[in-house]
Amino acid sequence: MTITLIPGDGIGPEVAHAVVRVLAAAGFRPDWEPFSAGAGAVDEHGTTLPQALLDSITRNKVALKGPIGTPVGKGFTSVNVGLRQALDLYANLRPVSNLPAVSSRFSGVDLVIVRENTEDLYAGLEHVVVPGVVESLKIITARASERIAVFAFEYARRHGRRKVTAVHKANIMKLGDGLFLDTCREVAARHADIAFDDVIVDAACMHLVMHPERLDVLLLPNLYGDIVSDLCAGLVGGLGVVPSANLGAGGVGVFEAVHGTAPDIAGRDVANPTALLLSAVLMLQHLQEDDKAARIMTALKGVLASGHVTRDLGGTATTTAFADAICRAIELG
Repeated sequence: MTITLIPGDGIGPEVAHAVVRVLAAAGFRPDWEPFSAGAGAVDEHGTTLPQALLDSITRNKVALKGPIGTPVGKGFTSVNVGLRQALDLYANLRPVSNLPAVSSRFSGVDLVIVRENTEDLYAGLEHVVVPGVVESLKIITARASERIAVFAFEYARRHGRRKVTAVHKANIMKLGDGLFLDTCREVAARHADIAFDDVIVDAACMHLVMHPERLDVLLLPNLYGDIVSDLCAGLVGGLGVVPSANLGAGGVGVFEAVHGTAPDIAGRDVANPTALLLSAVLMLQHLQEDDKAARIMTALKGVLASGHVTRDLGGTATTTAFADAICRAIELG
């Protein structure tokens, strides 16, 4: 098996190296096909998203990706968004749950965020109307809304989840968000074994920070999904302790850490690889390597509970030492 590896920027190469070591300790040793992307790819390829990288993912079907920076308000467009659009990775999957010994304001959080990944305002259709006025187009289609709703309900069915909640702003955007909501309702009618409701996005955010235990699978269009998934990560300790998967037709998947590149600590062996490791666990489950995924999760939870953690979690362990501890826990079984 060959898997595309995109180490990323900043701390990306360090956490990617740690995760590859942990995967190997669990007996998962594919042939890794590494590629750069973002600013690091421009000198070599003349573009932030090389065609050779896209060809590799198309060929291998699966990629593991570290964080890649995106300039704010200027510079090149998001490589993350570009990957999703170029490969039609229409579903972003973000399970969110508490981990042992990770400080958070809530306990017992067990949410799944399902985000449409290819359209909405992230279609990138913007232009200057006149100086000082910019128009950005929000694209919502029945096709994209239906397939992400089907994904959410089928995921809920496979994983024994109890309810899907569509999140929208159809009270204001009656046509765009109205189409999304109407389509979700049509799909819900075909999945009568899964409970369904809907909530306006601002109310959803309020409910999440008051009683997240009342929500289960959240189904959202692109922009709301981006915002709400980060909000949910904050319920359990932040982006450094949650996974992410971008999935498309034909089994194609890019599994990534969604935290920043942290250039201020890059190269210092202090970064936390947990988010990318959890994303790699999703990758193993996607590949039906459930036993290896379970062994890694057991080891990770044991190491976290022991307090032998990186400094962002209140410990003193280096990236290398943290990965070493997880590898030892896997080997001891």
